[in-house]
Amino acid sequence: MSPAGCSHVNAYKVDNWRPNLRVIYQCFVWSGSAETRRRKAKSCICHMCGAHLNRLHSCLYCVFFGCFTKKHIHEHAKNKRHNLAIDLLYGGIYCFVCQDYIYDKDMEQIAKEEQRKAWKLQGVGEKYSTWEPTKRELDLLRHNPKRRKMTTNCTIGLRGLINLGNTCFMNCIVQALTHTPLLRDFFLSDRHKCEMQSNSCLVCEMSQLFQEFYSGHRSPHIPFRLLHLVWTHARHLAGYEQQDAHEFLIAALDVLHRHCKGDTTRDDNGKKANNPNHCNCIIDQIFTGGLQSDVTCQVCHGVSTTIDPFWDISLDLPGSSTPFWPLSPGGDGGTVNGESHLSGATTLTDCLRRFTRPEHLGSSAKIKCGGCHSYQESTKQLTMKKLPIVACFHLKRFEHSAKLRRKITTYVSFPLELDMTPFMASSKESRMNGQYQQTVDVLNNDNKYALFAVVNHQGTLESGHYTSFIRQHKDQWFKCDDAIITKASIKDVLDSEGYLLFYHKQFLEYE
Repeated sequence: MSPAGCSHVNAYKVDNWRPNLRVIYQCFVWSGSAETRRRKAKSCICHMCGAHLNRLHSCLYCVFFGCFTKKHIHEHAKNKRHNLAIDLLYGGIYCFVCQDYIYDKDMEQIAKEEQRKAWKLQGVGEKYSTWEPTKRELDLLRHNPKRRKMTTNCTIGLRGLINLGNTCFMNCIVQALTHTPLLRDFFLSDRHKCEMQSNSCLVCEMSQLFQEFYSGHRSPHIPFRLLHLVWTHARHLAGYEQQDAHEFLIAALDVLHRHCKGDTTRDDNGKKANNPNHCNCIIDQIFTGGLQSDVTCQVCHGVSTTIDPFWDISLDLPGSSTPFWPLSPGGDGGTVNGESHLSGATTLTDCLRRFTRPEHLGSSAKIKCGGCHSYQESTKQLTMKKLPIVACFHLKRFEHSAKLRRKITTYVSFPLELDMTPFMASSKESRMNGQYQQTVDVLNNDNKYALFAVVNHQGTLESGHYTSFIRQHKDQWFKCDDAIITKASIKDVLDSEGYLLFYHKQFLEYE
């Protein structure tokens, strides 16, 4: 999907090409009215195999529909020398000479105009007017000379995303990122200073994406430029196969982190910092935490400690091939995070307890002890040395092994508010010194989090669909299902299966 354009499109742009292209968009792509939708359902079949699916494309030179997956449209293009076709799923123009989706400003304008007409006919975007913008967002928009007229009942920030062909994994992560408060403030205040020479900066595209989301437009956005950049910088995600939302999140954060370095290696005076290895970019400020690993020798009890950065925490679930070893609900002095064990359901706290409990490494994994100067058995324990502003928990629902590939559907209850104090390295040290009861109250407020986004996966390992829940304002939640945004209740959110859970720190420390 090249953003640079295509020279072959000029051969198509001759007399009367605009009305012809409009007819294709009106009747076979957006299909705004019930009549055009009925016509599309009857007529949009492959002229070679008769299939309705397999990513149908329509030739722009003649009345021919063909499968892209089975390459029937490719055969037609080769035989007739008709070089351009339109994807009937999302309206992209494909050039068979360039062998890629192309961009043309005139065609894009027609596509957007017809899309707006179709959404208007369907009434999409007119239903959700209950959100009230924050004071900061209103102030930013009032002081922007190009602002739209704002009302207290506007839907700013709520916008659907067109599925470009199995891209729901990308859309749900984009919804979570665009509703991350500090990330939103960063991009809306135009703080990114790009130093890249080409149009390949993912941070610039994310900045534009935030402008689109908070512009007040109601029609769904088409993130084709974002998809192109993701394919460019994360080759393993390229193609129209379904991808893993968690894998996309990590890849996106990695590329954003690398492209943000020009914004971050500066001191308070705007000069380049002396330490090139130090990165304080917006991604690291928000998402990076410190994971402490303590390896204790079973002979001399010497402790070796390492601290590694992390962007997310992956948690094992009951039902996986990894032993879960249920923990006693009362083992740490009663309930934690207000989660009840009466129903027998596994909780997020259970998963965190298991993640941070000491693990005996066994005789097959002996380490060389610095105190004993010999290989000894040991225990390993993970705790949180430094908490990120946004804590992302990945529930490991997809299991891949030599003998087994399956999805784990175990229900895990998760709270609206989460206290991470019991899982801190400082809490472990306090317990060892007999001081935990005195220090827990002091640390408690600093380690509290609030849920603001949940990504869910429906279906099987081979065939599924991603959606997300987004907290828009206070207790207002919305379900994002690609282009469709609907109001959701807190019960809808907490009853969902949960794959990625996003929590935001309630109390921030300022240096």
